[in-house]
Amino acid sequence: MVNHMRKSEQLTAEDASMIQGRGSLEDKVHTLVELLRISDPQGSTLQAYLQNSHPDEYNLVTLHDSVVQQHKAVLRKRVDTESLTHQVTNHSHGPALLLVEGVSDLQQREHDLIQVSVNRGTAPLHGRPLGLDRLLAPLTRVSTAPRVTLTVGVAGSGKTRLVHQFVRLWISGKIFPDLSLVIPVACWELSSFDRLSVERMLRSIVPYENVDVILNGGICKVLLIFDGLEEFRTPLDFSEAPATPDPRRELLVSDLITNIVRGNLLPGVTLWLLSRPGVGSKVPAGLVDRVTEENSCMPSRPSTPSAPRSHASEDTPHQVWDHLSCQKPVLILCSVPGICRIVTTTLSHLVRAELEDIPLPRTLTEIYAHYCWPHLTSADPSSGSIRKPLATLGRMAFYSLLRRRHTFSEAELRTYGVDVPPPLGTLGHRVLQREQSWSSECVSWRFVHTSVQEFLGALFYYTSSRRGMFDLFSESSVSWPRIGFPSHYRAALQKSNSAANGNLDFFMRFLSGLLSSAVGGLLGGALGVGREEQVTQRTMGTTLLQNTVVGSGGEAVSMRSIATVACLAELQQGEWIRSVEEDLIGCRLRGKLKGGVCAVLAYLLQVSDACVDETHLSNCLDSASLKRLLPQLLYCSKLRMENNEFKDDAMELLGSLLSAKDCRIQSLSLAENSISSKGIKPLSRALLVNRTLTVLDLHGNNIGTKGAKVLAEALKLNQVIVSVNLQSNSIEDEGARALADVLQSNRKLTSLNVQKNSIGPDGVKRIADSLKKNQILQDLNVSSNHLGDLGTVALAQALMVNHTLCTLRLQSNSVSDKGMKALTQALRSNKGLTSLNLRENSIGVEGAKAIARALQENNTLAELDLTANLLHDEGVTAIAGAVKANRALRSLHLQWNFMKGGAAKALARSLHSNTSIQLLEWCRWNRTFETLLETFLCLCSLQGVSAGKAGAVALAEALMVNQTLHTLDLRGNSIGMAGAKALSSALKTNRSLRSLNLQENSLGMDGAIFIATALRGNHQLTYINLQGNGIGESGAKVVSDAIRADASECVVDI
Repeated sequence: MVNHMRKSEQLTAEDASMIQGRGSLEDKVHTLVELLRISDPQGSTLQAYLQNSHPDEYNLVTLHDSVVQQHKAVLRKRVDTESLTHQVTNHSHGPALLLVEGVSDLQQREHDLIQVSVNRGTAPLHGRPLGLDRLLAPLTRVSTAPRVTLTVGVAGSGKTRLVHQFVRLWISGKIFPDLSLVIPVACWELSSFDRLSVERMLRSIVPYENVDVILNGGICKVLLIFDGLEEFRTPLDFSEAPATPDPRRELLVSDLITNIVRGNLLPGVTLWLLSRPGVGSKVPAGLVDRVTEENSCMPSRPSTPSAPRSHASEDTPHQVWDHLSCQKPVLILCSVPGICRIVTTTLSHLVRAELEDIPLPRTLTEIYAHYCWPHLTSADPSSGSIRKPLATLGRMAFYSLLRRRHTFSEAELRTYGVDVPPPLGTLGHRVLQREQSWSSECVSWRFVHTSVQEFLGALFYYTSSRRGMFDLFSESSVSWPRIGFPSHYRAALQKSNSAANGNLDFFMRFLSGLLSSAVGGLLGGALGVGREEQVTQRTMGTTLLQNTVVGSGGEAVSMRSIATVACLAELQQGEWIRSVEEDLIGCRLRGKLKGGVCAVLAYLLQVSDACVDETHLSNCLDSASLKRLLPQLLYCSKLRMENNEFKDDAMELLGSLLSAKDCRIQSLSLAENSISSKGIKPLSRALLVNRTLTVLDLHGNNIGTKGAKVLAEALKLNQVIVSVNLQSNSIEDEGARALADVLQSNRKLTSLNVQKNSIGPDGVKRIADSLKKNQILQDLNVSSNHLGDLGTVALAQALMVNHTLCTLRLQSNSVSDKGMKALTQALRSNKGLTSLNLRENSIGVEGAKAIARALQENNTLAELDLTANLLHDEGVTAIAGAVKANRALRSLHLQWNFMKGGAAKALARSLHSNTSIQLLEWCRWNRTFETLLETFLCLCSLQGVSAGKAGAVALAEALMVNQTLHTLDLRGNSIGMAGAKALSSALKTNRSLRSLNLQENSLGMDGAIFIATALRGNHQLTYINLQGNGIGESGAKVVSDAIRADASECVVDI
């Protein structure tokens, strides 16, 4: 270009030299333009040159902006219309997407809502938040931008809304301004074509003149969005689709998409694919550069629909939330925004209606019945208003569900007799929503959520099967004869259990829910179903479902079996489920995991509150029951399987469990299972591939030295586990040395417990040497071993160097003054240790003086436990002197140290000037404790110090002025009725105490009544223990009821 301008005398030699001397290409172009502005103000020479020599680039420069602005105008109109038509409920303010590794096996195999139930509505375990502004960007300095990005989300999770949000942000220039075109395509629109070429597809979705200049230029960045891959009439098949690079060749629409994804067509275009998980998994992982998932999560409080606020309705959201909190299966499904909207809309309407004779619905079927027909709450609902739409909408819902069709053209609606558009106030108006094409006036209709389609399909099947004589699963008139509702119900159950990907699971759940007494009372009259017929149907359905569950008892529990149990729950026949749940909570499952109980238990793992924090399966499993439950244990987060006496074959099963791709177990306790060195091998192999387990508890087994070595080899490579408990496993010095090697290479382990393992000085010395290099471990427990002073000195030397370790437990290790002096020398320079446990050792007066000197210099140690040593008055007095100056210590334990009054007085004087110590444990009553309660203590334990009546009176006087103590433990002090009376007077005025333990104090009925009466004037106490006070069962109930009546939030153990 410079040479041409030089020849046309638009540039001089000096100008050309100046341009060539510029550094970057951008600077050269800028200089050229500035010079030409002077010599050729109209730019005619430059324009002629580009037009003749570079026509494609010329067209791109001149036409690009007009095409882009025209496209943006069309998209802006579309998103503005969408924002006015639909209101979106946001469940979180965080990133809209999660970056995940791929589509899980569960997502590939199961119904969308089964996935939600299994995961309890929680996000993927390893998902990383990803904002829309980073969706197509490189995530590291060395990575490249993805060509194909796949986003999966269950139906109703908001994928289409996400596309609208992305388009809106792009139009406004807030994200990816380097994209020339963003072309969103609703896949339902393409599915209307039988065959299609790339050229024809582009003409239909971007019908602008000159748009091919941008699409075919190979210079501009273009994003093509395919929203809803599941909408194609023929499924995506990457193995059989014919390959073609010809943009004019017409293909089946699904084959066209596979060629675009493979890069055979439109190779320079960036793709964003959105679909439900099952269909998304059909895109080969090798073709996808990035996989993301909708960031749906359990709502903290479901929102209610927008409505004029009044005083009467202000409490509606709270009532809705309180009700949902008691219906766990429904609440879990509310993590899907589409379902949450239906549920909260329905419950809010019922709460505002204030219908005393109609209880709030407890099952999904009840809720959907109220949602579809709000007038059912009136006294005389019209039967025609239900039966007529079932013959049209219900039929369409059912047979489209069988064909896996969820979007309908207006012609298809009319074929089924559905009015278009649905008249205001009709069922169609409530359950159908209109979708418009991005680029044309083409529209389609869909149910507001696929679950509504499943509900109406089930209701159509129910009403039709009562009089149907042929198999309803065939839409043609020729099929196998079926007479009577039981025959049809049995056929539906068989069809559901054999359906691929469980796509009929929720259809079957709704069909079963229609047989419940609650739904029968709601819909029976409108459908013309009498009470006697309802009872017959309900009995038949319950029997068939129970027999199906029991019949699968000898096999591994499948999702189909759990779905059948869910049908029983929806039918509200929950006696069996409640019985198993009670046994689960009470740890009474031993010997009962036979027949269908395993399937019921697997269902409870998903929905029971007893399994929210952890799943407790201790003392109930054998190899057979473990094998049956194994597929469902994958999805437990915290799993306790203690005291099950697992044999080697059971350990092999557990190894396979932890090795599975979908494993979500983060915490696993296998304590007290007699696991041998052989049994630990499959577990160790699993740790080489497992990426979820962070806490492993193996205490009380017998893995021995060999097992410790095997486990250690796995821990060297595992970079996920942060806590390992090997207490009481007889690993001895050799096992300790193997674990020491782990500490030198592992960069994740923060907690290690090797208590009670017969480890001597040699073993702990190796651990200490590793601690000099390790900067990760924070908690080390070597209590109840044989360290002695030699091992303690080695650890002390490590503490001189290591400032990462926060907690060190050395209880019961025969540590004497010599070892204590070494530790205290380390504490003078150590800046990391915050907790030191030296209980039950042989530390004497000299050791106490040494720790006292260290406390005057150490500013990090917050907790010190010297219980049951040999400190005597002289040692405790020395510590008291240090406490006067130390401001770091928060907790001090000095019980059972042969102390007398002098030590108590010295400590009391120190605490008057020390405002930091909040917890003090003592062992013998002394009048000095009155003054202790005048200090800043927050927790005081005086268990078994023989305080008696006099001590209780003194403490009561101190409590009247104390404003900081929140926990007081007076267990086993024989304070009697008189002491209780004194404390009751103090409780009427004290406003700081939150927890009071008066267990085993000979209070009697009168003393307990004194305490109960005191709580009428004290509303701060949240816990009180009155056990072991000779009150008796009847007295306990009287006292407990009295306390709860006056202090309803107070927890009473009596």
